[in-house]
Amino acid sequence: MTETKQKKGGLFGNLAFNIIIPVLILSKLSGEDNLGPALSIVVALAFPIAYGLWDLKQSGKFNAFSILGIVSVFLTGGISLLELPSEYIAIKEAAIPALIGIAVLFTQRTKYPIVKMIILNREVIRTDDLYEVLSDHNHTDTFEEHLKMASFIVAGSFFVSSVLNYVLAKVILVSPPGTPEFAEELGHMTALSYPVIALPSTVILMFAIWYLFSQVKKLTGESFENFLVGAEK
Repeated sequence: MTETKQKKGGLFGNLAFNIIIPVLILSKLSGEDNLGPALSIVVALAFPIAYGLWDLKQSGKFNAFSILGIVSVFLTGGISLLELPSEYIAIKEAAIPALIGIAVLFTQRTKYPIVKMIILNREVIRTDDLYEVLSDHNHTDTFEEHLKMASFIVAGSFFVSSVLNYVLAKVILVSPPGTPEFAEELGHMTALSYPVIALPSTVILMFAIWYLFSQVKKLTGESFENFLVGAEK
């Protein structure tokens, strides 16, 4: 029960600090009679940065994705405050997920594939037990091939996100930087980023996880749930 509440609280905090509060500030307080376009951007982006730093401190672990998210927010703020062309934000929005997708494919050839670390997380899955059973059935190499396919699917989700990010930014950010209209458009883009970008990418990612988990039962004859931490051996 406590763990469920923590997960719900984490999800609400993520949505509130990364989307809801920044959107409200940019949409409602960017006028000259309120915070103004520049200050509203600073205040709005301070919330996801603060939440990201707090989350890193709470987890006590270096999380490359969290760091990348914080850097992305800093870049958005810097580009906006310097009043650079909105094209720069569109390029930045596309570059971040594209770089992650490339990293997923690149690390697949190393000893530490990103997808393997994400999906086969040792805090959630008894990886050693899984590979022991795979070895007993002489299916370790086959499973690694399926893991490689899952990596391609996950990388694809990031490339899809890259394209959608660029299109969304180009369509919405049409006003000159430094104006209240631009700040409002930035808020509008942030609000739409979840349904337009996050949901499709999440669906593809969930498909990759389902695909890999379904192979476990085929190759081991056991349900994937049997290899979860806390499950009876």
